[in-house]
Amino acid sequence: MNKLLIATFSLALCASSISALAQNGQVSAQKKLVTQQQPGRMTWSADNGNGTYTNPLFYDEFSDPDIIRVGEDYYLAGTTMHSVPGLVVLHSKDLVNWEFSSYCFDRFDDSDDFNLRNGKEAYGQGIWAPAIRYHNGKFYIFSNINGHGLQVYISDSAKGPWTHHKINGDIYDLSVLFDDDGKIYAVHKYGNVTVTELKPDLSGPVEGSSKVVIPEGNAMGEGHHVYKINGMYYILSADYSPMGRMQCARSKSIWGPYETCVISERESYGYAAGWSVGNMGIGRPLPEDGFNFQNNKPNGVNLGCATIHQGGIVQAPDGKWWGVSMQDFNAVGRTVCLSPITWVDGWPYFGLEKNLGRSPRTWFKPNDMVKTPQAPYDRCDDFSGKTFKPVWQWNHNPNDKMWSLNKERKGWLRLHFMPAKQLLWAKNTLTQRAIGPVSYTSVKLDASRLKVGDESGLGAINTPYASLGVVKTDKGLNLRCYDQNTNKEVLKPLAKSKVVWLRLWGDYDKSQLQYSYSLDGKNWENIGEQMLSPYQLKTFQGVRVALYAFNKKNVNGGVADFDDFKVEEPMADRTANLPIGKTIRFSNLADGSLMDATGHGLMHSSGNRNDMRNQVKFVVEDRGKGKIALKTADGRYVYIAGAGLSGDVRLTSDSSKAEEFVWQDMLYNRCMLLSLKTQRYVGKNPMDGSPYSADFQGADAGMKNGCVFTWDVVE
Repeated sequence: MNKLLIATFSLALCASSISALAQNGQVSAQKKLVTQQQPGRMTWSADNGNGTYTNPLFYDEFSDPDIIRVGEDYYLAGTTMHSVPGLVVLHSKDLVNWEFSSYCFDRFDDSDDFNLRNGKEAYGQGIWAPAIRYHNGKFYIFSNINGHGLQVYISDSAKGPWTHHKINGDIYDLSVLFDDDGKIYAVHKYGNVTVTELKPDLSGPVEGSSKVVIPEGNAMGEGHHVYKINGMYYILSADYSPMGRMQCARSKSIWGPYETCVISERESYGYAAGWSVGNMGIGRPLPEDGFNFQNNKPNGVNLGCATIHQGGIVQAPDGKWWGVSMQDFNAVGRTVCLSPITWVDGWPYFGLEKNLGRSPRTWFKPNDMVKTPQAPYDRCDDFSGKTFKPVWQWNHNPNDKMWSLNKERKGWLRLHFMPAKQLLWAKNTLTQRAIGPVSYTSVKLDASRLKVGDESGLGAINTPYASLGVVKTDKGLNLRCYDQNTNKEVLKPLAKSKVVWLRLWGDYDKSQLQYSYSLDGKNWENIGEQMLSPYQLKTFQGVRVALYAFNKKNVNGGVADFDDFKVEEPMADRTANLPIGKTIRFSNLADGSLMDATGHGLMHSSGNRNDMRNQVKFVVEDRGKGKIALKTADGRYVYIAGAGLSGDVRLTSDSSKAEEFVWQDMLYNRCMLLSLKTQRYVGKNPMDGSPYSADFQGADAGMKNGCVFTWDVVE
């Protein structure tokens, strides 16, 4: 893979007009979202450019994050499952802006499952839950390949190259500690937390050293992360039943005894568990076309694993601690979030001192040394390079004789057709993660060299999968749009054109997809119905956008040529989501009431949506470094009276008493107001008639507990 190209690319790199996205019959929600795009930022970055960041760090999948710091540099490793190249490492200077460093390996071994051969596959398997460590000048990444044992990758640099060898023994889902006395320990397994000493040469475990240090039933789960801090041993763990949360265990000895404590709970940033598939999980056979998927409809209040629940902690050079964790985040998969860590009584709680266990969605960056927001990947590709950009991964091992990049046809990706019965079994499928919250992915396809039985196009790999491609029959070329969830297909003849543009729209927060096509790359027409793409645990990934080619006649077919791959994110630029200097109204999402003030200046609510008095209109005043104050139209300021109990929200004419808030961007013109005085959120109970207070811990799963607002500009 080539070096990272910084993802803050200009309009020229993804050159098609944003206005074109709203053409030709797109649903109204899509049209509205398109208008939010601002020039300048073309892909999601957590960095808000004002000294704050907003979770998630990436709006695409990055599972099982583990983190370390080496000097002034941070490194993050994550799960890549069955995709290759595999085991990704990212680098950052500030914990917010990340760049690609390397993959640890190019492909798996030549077994049937990693090659989609003889009816075997590795979906949801592959390489899991890495532990990244730095010891005596070398980087180590430990990770289990399911069914193939524990692996370790070693390098002098996070950029590679990496050397690899297998570690013997029954060790999986591990974290590793290089102790002060030179001994090496692995903490692993689920439920019964086990410690095993590893041999100095990492060939395997020290015989007889394995011991269960925390028996099942002691509030510990899986995905362990082990640390030695100030002479104490800490194990961070995640549980997913009945909901995702984070636990911590500590002891004066690696062998215990341990005491345990919950360090993060119920933090989902207001999101609930989304659509999921009830009968398609890990270990189940790959679904055939026509499979009856049992889709579980979300109830809007169940948390499940939408909470932050698995990850590690790291200390910054200034002594402060930070935590990374993941969420099961609807169709996009598992996203990574960054939380401040507060130590209380020797426990590393996620969250702030006055709001332990709940993490702000928007908070101050650990440092502001990176001035230009950036993201790990450049997603667009004209296929003119000598190597693939690091955003690309193959679905299982590729057959290198059956594809070419900028060689057989200059400036194009060429895929040769090989036999497969459907997309999920197609070899040499090139993929990248779908990115949310909303994105458009398009590609140009030259189908002039397809043979009978060939199908090639733009897929959305999931179980169920979806696809839009061109098929060749005895009668000629046809567009084929297929939804495996409903087993519906739409066929449309391509009478003259053999070149077609294919596009996938995804609202990944809502798990919705829509295909469209164009004959000129400018004018688009929807094809098929809007599709549901639910979260599932068969592939154990979110939706992956895929370029595919396969032959249904069980023969090698022709070739398909791809060019002009583009990813456009209409919600990537969030500069307008903080209305500095504008006059706005707040509506409580729980009941629709306007934020108002009583005659004696106590913040309450008004049920009159036509109310335009001064006390329902607020100017958002910039206080610098991401902080704001709220001033009514008649010049009074919102302030917080009292740090405890209700933390009354009132009005004052004294600007020096004005409360400073951190605006929590919840997207879609929604927000929360985090008081820096109480370190909690402004809200009111929607049922009991009480006034506003600044003592809310955070949003509930449906954002309807009274501390989430919609806002609109009224000037």
